[in-house]
Amino acid sequence: MKNVAFVFGTRPEIIKLAPVILELRKYQQDYNVIIINTEQQKELSNQTLKYFGLKADYNLDCMRENQSLSSVQSRILTSLDEVYNKNSIDATIVQGDTMTVLCGALTSFYHKIPVFHVEAGLRSYDIFEPFPEEVMRQMTSRVADLHFAPTEVNKEALLKENIDINKIHVVGNTVIDALFCLSDEVVEQSRKFYEEKGVNIDDKLVLITAHRRENHGERIDRIIDAISFLAEKYSDHTFVIPVHPNPNVHDKIHSRLGEFKNIHLLTPLDYPNLVYLMKHAKLILTDSGGIQEEAPSFACPTLVMRYETERKEGIDAGVSKLVGADYDKIVCESEKVLASSKSDTRLKAQNPYGDGTSSKKIENIIRQFFA
Repeated sequence: MKNVAFVFGTRPEIIKLAPVILELRKYQQDYNVIIINTEQQKELSNQTLKYFGLKADYNLDCMRENQSLSSVQSRILTSLDEVYNKNSIDATIVQGDTMTVLCGALTSFYHKIPVFHVEAGLRSYDIFEPFPEEVMRQMTSRVADLHFAPTEVNKEALLKENIDINKIHVVGNTVIDALFCLSDEVVEQSRKFYEEKGVNIDDKLVLITAHRRENHGERIDRIIDAISFLAEKYSDHTFVIPVHPNPNVHDKIHSRLGEFKNIHLLTPLDYPNLVYLMKHAKLILTDSGGIQEEAPSFACPTLVMRYETERKEGIDAGVSKLVGADYDKIVCESEKVLASSKSDTRLKAQNPYGDGTSSKKIENIIRQFFA
């Protein structure tokens, strides 16, 4: 039996790793899964674990208010080192590009333990867009033993960086697997959730998320300006914003958008409720990486409020558009959708990020690796 450690700390990491955890747990004679939550997003991560019926073996409580990147990195590394010293671990699985991912990979490397990187090979090639994630995923690639690339584009990026082709496997994105975990009962609970909140879910629903570090400061002001204009002009539409708790985002959004009757400012949503909004949205504006991958499964037009994206497959397929934090672009592209009926703006292209079988492929590759 192999002891496989999953190291994560944010909601997106859990969503994308949960299907892999559940797949490995089908083979309890082969794998002992150890779940380590750095709690980089404490409330969001624990909330999402419960949805998948999972519980962490280790909760590291690594976040402190207004701490610097170097401070959180040192805290996560120290905490992980203590866990690894107490356990015999045969492999570490990380996902994506957060501080937790880098620290999990480094800790594993320092202990000479293989690293398996889920969602490998995403690149913007601008180390400050997104910041600091672009550097973190590139550094993780240097120590990974298996690279689970979502697409051929990601594979090519790794090959250009001289990663051994035998270590790279194109498996699709596990976020699509997670979408198929939603039961009818969960969907019904989400419907009741919005009914109780007084949020009208119809064909004129707009979902907005904005939280990335590079969009703080003047950028979030421009985004809010655009949302204000759109909410006022399209007063018959319902705008829903799950507001990130970071005060750089939270305080500005609440102070400037809180008075609009057709804007609902919600606390961060659990995974099923967020998926429910994506499924019913007429338009999505986001700077989230995960939503860029999920939204095409629901044929929803998506405007990416970033200047660079490592998820270029969606741009190439025409299922999403880059608008940055540019007021004019956000307004112009949004109006193209909002001025038309929902049925006329549905996407025709298939989701370029996966078919829902990624976890099975990953388990098979891990089995071969150990063999």
